[in-house]
Amino acid sequence: MLSATLVAMRIGLAGVGRIGAFHADTLSGLPGVSQVVVTDQDARLAQQVAADKGLEVQPGVDALLASGVDALVIATATPGHAPLLRQGLAAGVPTFCEKPVAATLGETIELAHLAAGSEVPVHIGFQRRFDIGYRNAKAAIESGELGFIHSIRAATHDQSPPHASYIPTSGGIFRDCNVHDFDIIRYVTGREVASVYATGANKGAAFFREAGDVDSAAAILTLDDDTLVLVSSTRYNGGGHDVRLEIHGEQGAVAVGLDDSLAFRSAETGVDFPKGPQKWSFMERFLPAYRAELSAFLEVAAGRTPSPCTVDDALQAFRVAEACERSRAERRPVDLTEIKGA
Repeated sequence: MLSATLVAMRIGLAGVGRIGAFHADTLSGLPGVSQVVVTDQDARLAQQVAADKGLEVQPGVDALLASGVDALVIATATPGHAPLLRQGLAAGVPTFCEKPVAATLGETIELAHLAAGSEVPVHIGFQRRFDIGYRNAKAAIESGELGFIHSIRAATHDQSPPHASYIPTSGGIFRDCNVHDFDIIRYVTGREVASVYATGANKGAAFFREAGDVDSAAAILTLDDDTLVLVSSTRYNGGGHDVRLEIHGEQGAVAVGLDDSLAFRSAETGVDFPKGPQKWSFMERFLPAYRAELSAFLEVAAGRTPSPCTVDDALQAFRVAEACERSRAERRPVDLTEIKGA
């Protein structure tokens, strides 16, 4: 682990596609980062991003780690996450990994065991934990000001679908999209999901159905304290990128994402809320959270704070996604005890 007195870090970044290039910009602007060193399976893309942003480039992860980086950020496509996380742990380098940790439940369990048995810190990229709205909602629950919580509504509605090539390796809408909702529900409430009942549908492009996926989904979760949670997702939300969490309690209610960028228009006469402008992507919606998340990772890498989102946290969210996918496929409620967790 790094010394707490370390000031300037060399950060290795594996993967410079959409989210990777975004992270490169964020990392380059953070105090405490002396250099960002990038690599990608597409060597020409890595060279181009490095040249555009004034970064160092290495021909592969082996070379990147050998160049003497203080921490590793994994932002490749999903199939690269598990092997690169293993590589970071083996090298003893503090590692940040975008979700999901792995494409399957079994491999996620394996990596949770591996990380738990290592002293190398691992921080998983669930950026909503660093969004001020979600943090305020968590504080409202913890303070007791809402009384007991009886129901929650969580929405993740993309403005437009990803490229067709992304879907076959995404893991499906519950594992790829709603897994953020499942993680933040655990984080905000401090409770675990006990059972799920999920469904999905396709009204858009054929490539979702061809990959065995759906373009819109919904699930009812029951938490271990009997709180009911309604979760929805879609790849087609023409009004804008819509990510919200509503928490309804005995003595009050709060909402995350309820501001002038809300991706709705009112059907009531004389109402001019929301005023806009809307947000059109998750990167725009969560820009401050991404910055806060990577700043927190630098603290983890320097040994000053423990990981705020562990591989086990990622495993628990993945288990909920797995249960939802099983429920959708089998058209029945699924208890979380049916989903392997250790």
